[in-house]
Parts: sequence; structure tokens; C-alpha cells
Amino acid sequence: MVPVQEVTTAGGIRAFLVTERAVPFLSLGFHFRGGARLDPPDGEGLAAFAGAVIDEGAGPYDSQAFRRELEDNVIRLGFDVDRTGFSGHLKTLTATRDHAFELLRLALCEARLDEEPVERVRAQIQADLARRAKEPNAQARRHFFKGMFGSHPYGRSIRGTAETVAGFSADDVRRYVSQNLRRDDLVVGVCGDIDAATLAPLLDHVFGALPAGSVWSREQDVPLASPGLAIVEMDNPQTVAMFGHGGIARYDPDYHAAYIANHILAGGGFSSRLMEEVREKRGLAYGVSASLIELEGAPLWLGQVATSNDRVAQSLEIIAEEAGKLARGMLESPELEDARTYLTGSFPLRLTSNDQVAGMLTGMLMLGLGADFLQRRNQLIEAVTLADVQAAAARLLHPEAMRVVAVGRPQGLVAAG
Repeated sequence: MVPVQEVTTAGGIRAFLVTERAVPFLSLGFHFRGGARLDPPDGEGLAAFAGAVIDEGAGPYDSQAFRRELEDNVIRLGFDVDRTGFSGHLKTLTATRDHAFELLRLALCEARLDEEPVERVRAQIQADLARRAKEPNAQARRHFFKGMFGSHPYGRSIRGTAETVAGFSADDVRRYVSQNLRRDDLVVGVCGDIDAATLAPLLDHVFGALPAGSVWSREQDVPLASPGLAIVEMDNPQTVAMFGHGGIARYDPDYHAAYIANHILAGGGFSSRLMEEVREKRGLAYGVSASLIELEGAPLWLGQVATSNDRVAQSLEIIAEEAGKLARGMLESPELEDARTYLTGSFPLRLTSNDQVAGMLTGMLMLGLGADFLQRRNQLIEAVTLADVQAAAARLLHPEAMRVVAVGRPQGLVAAG
């Protein structure tokens, strides 16, 4: 891996850069802290709405002309929003690089928000919300976060509701962008055919007009709901169950040991204990998995299983049983060795494109992992011992504390709390 360079522009914008000259194009990713967490209390979904409309025409280009500029110049531009961030990506050939950066600047700073594209996007979002209302997976996730976080912003829908989306105006979008996209909350990752001296003024050109300062404040110990089971009735031959509880944060010294523990239990595809017990031995479900979710102030261990209505109770019992075994230290060295081999060997496959590297660099800068993380990451995995994983599993896994949301017509389950 080519070394990562730290770039700080004259305007104070921070970026990680990997220069790769082999092919004449580059990928850029960026992330503003805040995202849906900054939606107004009566306007959930505003950040996501803003991300969907700000590239529908900007500056001198109406919606169709803006799209034509992107397509004719082979430029890929898009935005995304999650609970804690407003992010975006740009992909461009070197020959059209300056124009691509200008189009990104226009979208962030001079979005037109003309009536026709705004109403078109609004209709698309409302149609998507109506579709998601009938999807067990989407409803399981929505109700899990609502039940886990209650009135905290993490408990609200990222995409909003039909009612809130119907009420958003162009002025609401302008207000969100002007108030919440701040230079001090921004991190950038870039990989491709560009050097630091060329990149820095381009970043200042794109982001320099955004207001300085920060609207982000670190979340501390967000309260989580008590264990319990919620059932969301839906006429479906299968039940989708989402389960989880508090996790271990990315900056915690035990994170890598916990990451390995989860891989052994539920994150290793067909080799995980849950896949072996739930799918291979008993044929209860096609798939079951869990992962560590980094949510500032409220890291989670979160999993999901989908199975027939009459087998969901048994599946959840097995999941709890296997989690309990690992929490009690029931782990042998060969499992750890297999996990380490897989996790170190598969890591380079996550960095095979400029897009993947740019995304990784953005995350590294956002999480404060350091510019040398790509070189250190496999060493961190290799250094984890059997005792480390056993201790981390005891910290991480608490089947008695699980909160479960089951969407479908589950048999043998009784809602409680």
C-alpha cells in the first residue's frame, strides 16, 4: 500500500491522500459530522431530503443540464446521510477533474432547488417510504432503533415519514445546509491520480465557502432501552428478527479482540458459529449475522435472522445460547487462528479500488485512527491473544440483555417491554 499523506489546506480542511498514478482518475469521499442527528425535532428526514435534492441542479445548470454535465464528462457524484454524518463521493477522470470539483462545489454551495426536481424527488422518497413500510427488514431496523433510543435523535427515522417529507421546503434545505455543513466538521479521503500540492487548493475551492466553526458536539453515553421483545405484526410467511444490545466503541482498547469475537460468533459467513448452528445443523434460516456498529456514544452489537414464523423462537434461543457460550470463554485456539487468517487475508480485498480506498481514508480520519492505520491494521489483529478474545467476549456479549424486534407472525414469542 502506498503511504497515506496527511493534507491540511490553507483553509484548514483536513484530508488523507493516497496518490495512485496507474490510471488517470481519482475518487474522493467526504464526511460532515452531524447528519440525521441534526434534523429538527419536527422534521426527521430533512438531512436525507437535502442530500437527495442538492445535486438536482446547481449554479447555472438546471436539473437536466447538471445531470448532462455529469454524464457527458463521466463524473460520478452522490450524497448519503446516516445517523451521525452527511457524506458524499466524487469520481472523475483526471482530464475533467477541475470541472468535477466545480460541480461538487456548486451542489454544496449553490443548489438551485427548483420546484420540479424538488417535487419529483419528494415523490420518489415518499414512494420509497411506502415500499419500506411493507418490507420486514426495513421495519425491523426502524422499530429496533426507535425502541432502543426512544426520543433521542438516534431513534428517529433517517429517511423521515410521509408527513415530514411532505412538509419540507427549499428554504428548509438551504437552512440545513447553511447551518450544518461546516468546515470544522469535515474530513476528506482521496485516492488516485493527484498529488497533495494539486489537491489542497481544489479542496479549498470546493469547501472553502462553507461556514467555519462546528455544530457537532460529541455524544456521551447515550442511554439504551432495557432488554425486551417487541413484535410488529405483518402478514408474511417469514419473521425477520433484529437483536442486539450495547457494544464496544471503535476507540476502545478491546475493540479488535471484540471484532474477532464477533467474527467467530456471527460475522464469518458460513464459518461462523451461528451459521453452523442455525443454518447448517438445523436448517432454521438461510442466514444469520451480527456486527459491531459504531454509533457515537452508543456503540451497538446488532444482528439479524430471518426464518419461518414457527421457527423464529428456536432460532433466537440458539443465538442467545451460542452468544452465552462465547461470553463464558468457550473458545479454542484453532478458531482464533482461523479468524485471524481470514481477517488479515481478506483486508486487502477491501482496498482494491480507488472508491474503496477513499472511503477507508475518510473513515480513518473521522475516527482518528492515524495515517499509518493501513500499515498497522493487520498487526493489531495478529497481536490479539486467546485470552484477549475471551475477555472481550465477556465484555461484549450479554444474551440476557438483548433487545429483540420481530416483524411478521412469529409463533412462540410474547412481547415484553
